[in-house]
Amino acid sequence: MWQEDNLTEFKLELNDKLEKEVVAFLNSDKGGDIYIGVSDEGKSIGVDNPDQLQLIISDRLKNNIEPSCLGLFDVFPIEKDGQIIIRILISRGTEKPYYIKKFGMSPKGCFVRKGSGVQQMNRAMIDTYYARRTHTSLRNIVSPKLDLTFEQLRIYYQAKGLNINDSFLKNLDFYTEDGKFNYVAYLMSDNNTLSIKVAKYSGSDKVDLVENEEFGFCSIVKASKSILDKLQIENRTFTKITGAAERLQKDMINKTALREALINAMVHNDYSREITPVVEIYSDRLSITSYGGLVNGLSKDELFQGRSMPRNREIMRVFRDLDLVEHLGSGVHRILQAYNKDIFKISENFFEISFPYEKEYLEFVEKEKLKQQTGQETGQETDPVTGQDKQLSESLISDGTDPVTDPVTDPVSDPVKKLLRIITNELSPNEIRNKLNLKHRQTFRKNYIDPALKAKLIEMTIPEKPNSRNQKYRLTQKGVELREKLK
Repeated sequence: MWQEDNLTEFKLELNDKLEKEVVAFLNSDKGGDIYIGVSDEGKSIGVDNPDQLQLIISDRLKNNIEPSCLGLFDVFPIEKDGQIIIRILISRGTEKPYYIKKFGMSPKGCFVRKGSGVQQMNRAMIDTYYARRTHTSLRNIVSPKLDLTFEQLRIYYQAKGLNINDSFLKNLDFYTEDGKFNYVAYLMSDNNTLSIKVAKYSGSDKVDLVENEEFGFCSIVKASKSILDKLQIENRTFTKITGAAERLQKDMINKTALREALINAMVHNDYSREITPVVEIYSDRLSITSYGGLVNGLSKDELFQGRSMPRNREIMRVFRDLDLVEHLGSGVHRILQAYNKDIFKISENFFEISFPYEKEYLEFVEKEKLKQQTGQETGQETDPVTGQDKQLSESLISDGTDPVTDPVTDPVSDPVKKLLRIITNELSPNEIRNKLNLKHRQTFRKNYIDPALKAKLIEMTIPEKPNSRNQKYRLTQKGVELREKLK
C-alpha cells in the first residue's frame, strides 16, 4: 500500500477541498501528486466515469485558482491494483503565492503543504512569498511586435477540434496585464526573429562545419515540428543480422529519447535573453543544448526522479494541448529508459543532452572509412554490422523503411486477421475492442495489437507517444494488401 507524505495526497472521491490541496502543492518547494479513488490507508478503490472526472478537475483548477496554474498540472487516469484511479500531478509554481480565487490573496485563500497535511498561510508568509515572486516571466514581457498573427497555431489547434479566437488567446495567457501581446504570444506567432540552429560537423569537434540550417522565424510549435522532421532523417536506421538470421532494426539514437530531448529544450529554454536552443550533429554523437540550466529550486536528483518545474508554463500548456508533451516530467523519464544519466550535462546557464551513436553503427562507419583510405575493393567483404556481404549491407542501412514482403506468405494468426478486417480507418483501442466485442484489455493487447504491430500490418498514429490518450491505429500498406487478399 501507498502512504501519504509531503508529496502525496489520497482522496477517496472528488470533494470541495480540491483547490485548497492543489494550491498547497503549488506553494510548496517540490509540488506533489493527488490520487483520487484511493482511501486514506492507500487502498485503490477506483472511480466512476474517469474521462468526465478529468474534465471536471481541469475546469475547476483552471477557473478557481490564481495566478493561472495552466501548464503546472496534469490530470490523467492510471491503473493500480486493478482499479482505474485519477492522478493529478502538480508542479511547484514560480508565481507564489497561489490562492483560491474567490478568497483572494488572503489567509483564507492561501495554503502550503506541510508534511502530509495542509497549512493555512498567515499574512507575513503571504507577503514573503509575494516579495520573492518571479515577475520577469515571459507572460509579463511585452512582445517586440504587437501586430501578431497566429494562423500556424490556429491550424494545429483546429486539428484538435479547438478554435482560436480573442478569448482563447487570452486563455492561453498571450497578453500582459495591460492588454498588450506578451513574449509568449511573440514566440507562438507566425512571424518572429527567433531561430533554432541545427549545425552538422564532419568530425567529433567543431572544426569542420559541413551544414548549418536555421529553423524558425515562425511559431516555435512549427519550428519544433520541422526540427523533429530533420532529426528523423539524420537518425538513420541500420539493420543487424543476428546469428539466427533474423533482421534486427536499430536506430543511431533512440527515437523516443531524441524527440523528448528536443521538446524538453524547446519548452524549458530561457527565452528572456533571446537565446534559443541549439542542435549539433557530430560524427559520433548528437547534442541538444538549451539556455538557462535548471529552474531555481529544482535539483538534479529531483529532475531524474521525474519532478518537473516548467520554466515557461505558458509554453508547456500549448505543447501539452497539442500532444507534443504527454505529462509533466515524463520527458526525462523516457530518456532515462534508454540512456544513463551521464548523457546529461547541466551547468548554471546551460542544459545539454548528448546522445552517443549506437556502437555497431560507429563500427560500420569506421570500417568503411578505413576501406576508403586504403583504396580497398569492397567486393564480397563481410559487413561488421550485418555479418553479410558489403553490397547487401548498403541496402540494410537506410532511412528505416522495410523491404516489401508478400503479405500472403506471411504467417498471420486468426485474431490478427479479424483485426485487419474491422480496421477501415483510424480507430482508438476502445473502438477496436468494441468492434471485436472484447472486454479483457491484456488479451486484446497480447493477441491482437502487439502481433499486428510486430508484423507491420498496423501502425500508431502517434508512434512517438505510444501511451497517449489520443492514440489510434490504422492499417499500413502491407496491412491493406493483406486485408484485400483475405477477402
